[in-house]
Amino acid sequence: MAKQKQTKSKSSGDTLRYAGYPRAIAYVNSDGKKRYKELPWGFAVYDTGEREGKYKVKSKVDGKTYEGQYAACHRLRRGSKESTTIWIREHELQDNRCLEIVFVDIGQGDGCFISTPEGKSIVIDAGEEDNMCHYLNWRFGTSKKTKFEAAIISHPDSDHYKGFEALFARPNFYFETVYTNGLMEYADPKKPLGPEKSHKLPDGKKGKLCAGLVTSYDELKTFLADKKNWTTKSGRGKQFASMLNEAFLGNKEIRRWGEDKPEQIPGTGKETMGDYKMLSVDDEYLPGYGPKKPVSMQILGPVTDVVDGRRMLRWLESNISKTKNGHSVVLKLVYGDVSIMLGGDLNIPAEHLLLSHHTGMESPPKPEDKEEFLAAARKVFAVDVAKSCHHGSSDFTPWFLQALNPTATVVSSGDAESFSHPRSDTLGAIGRYSRAEGDARPLIFSTELARSAENSIAKPWELKASLMDKFNAVSERADSREELMSGIKDALKEADIERSVAVFGAITLVTDGDKVVIYQKYEKKSSSGEHDIYCLTRGGDGTGPLEYQPRET
Repeated sequence: MAKQKQTKSKSSGDTLRYAGYPRAIAYVNSDGKKRYKELPWGFAVYDTGEREGKYKVKSKVDGKTYEGQYAACHRLRRGSKESTTIWIREHELQDNRCLEIVFVDIGQGDGCFISTPEGKSIVIDAGEEDNMCHYLNWRFGTSKKTKFEAAIISHPDSDHYKGFEALFARPNFYFETVYTNGLMEYADPKKPLGPEKSHKLPDGKKGKLCAGLVTSYDELKTFLADKKNWTTKSGRGKQFASMLNEAFLGNKEIRRWGEDKPEQIPGTGKETMGDYKMLSVDDEYLPGYGPKKPVSMQILGPVTDVVDGRRMLRWLESNISKTKNGHSVVLKLVYGDVSIMLGGDLNIPAEHLLLSHHTGMESPPKPEDKEEFLAAARKVFAVDVAKSCHHGSSDFTPWFLQALNPTATVVSSGDAESFSHPRSDTLGAIGRYSRAEGDARPLIFSTELARSAENSIAKPWELKASLMDKFNAVSERADSREELMSGIKDALKEADIERSVAVFGAITLVTDGDKVVIYQKYEKKSSSGEHDIYCLTRGGDGTGPLEYQPRET
């Protein structure tokens, strides 16, 4: 048989299109015989407009028969078009861009990336190490200028914010606005969350409030300018404030292989972030994502107490960890008829505070008020998909899980075994309180369990340290620059860190506002494909709530 003609397209003729629901198959040639890659729903490709070959197939998804030609395409990777031509059946391509949420395997902590149908990019938390940076490098490339609409730091715990250090230092990354819950780490050990104020709370009890919240760009500028706020007597800056200071100044770094330290590039301001803002229930919605927008993001937490015209956050159980975690930024994202809950590290007192605030009722409720309470709570908190708060910790109230009532839950957990996240009782409770009617099944995903032990790098930062040791050894014995570079390249062959983090362990949600696909990479390629794909569709006559029914895809 004659070899199929392979044609390179001209950029001017390319059209950006996307893999159709629930996946598209890319072939090596236009005869459709040899698979190249499986492309999950929403995967971006450039359609050259060239067509070859013919096909007639019966879909396993809807049972319909489709016929047409193969479209010559190029995958979009690292922010650029790949040169390799792939062939995709015409009916497996779509023009409309979906909403995509990637729960990145960032180890112990949280981190997710959102790509909106309008092409906006948002990062919510970034873990403790640089896995999120590796993922975004893999997705956008290391040199292309990339603008993110927002960096949302749910709360100042290092396993949620420290990964932003690497992102803020990237010369090619820029964030229009950095959002936080307003809490700042202060240098005073007696007042680690800043000035305090005693106040009578709505329930009549006397409470202690965090009065030193940093709510705006100007307030951040004032806070950072007075280094006594965040620098200890030994001259060491508090980690969270130090990171924000570097971002505020616009300082950047260039990292070169084989060099122990990155090259520092002093900023002049505005190189990293354009604005800073505190988020709370008082704002109602994330700026630009109001209730009338195609994608809305309602702010359900933290709940503030306004005293003398200033927002304050109450101390929870007089515990700094409970207070920082419990006042996490909580977002309810809605696109079309699909709803998703994205929260930080909520805990029992925080969940009761949220439930009480949004229902106007006591939480936990009195026995005679249970049904009314749960109905009111679900009007606000019920979603189709939820990101499990606090990595699957057992510090939760069943009332909050019942209010969420999701059909799918994603748990972001890592390798810090002392926490044993996700907890067995938490997984059991999630399953118990999830939505599943008839033969439908609730779904629970875990970034840690999704990771392929054989193919991925669980702790890339440790591998980087090992590689650096090898680089140093190579540099000591190399007699020329050529020998040095050759040795470095040999060491790098041991791992593809960015691809490992990006591909293995990540859990991706894609939706068009009606259907939902959640997928993760198989540990090994199976006969059914390269990805474990779960489809959430409407129950009943197609107008009911989203549910998962096992089916072949």
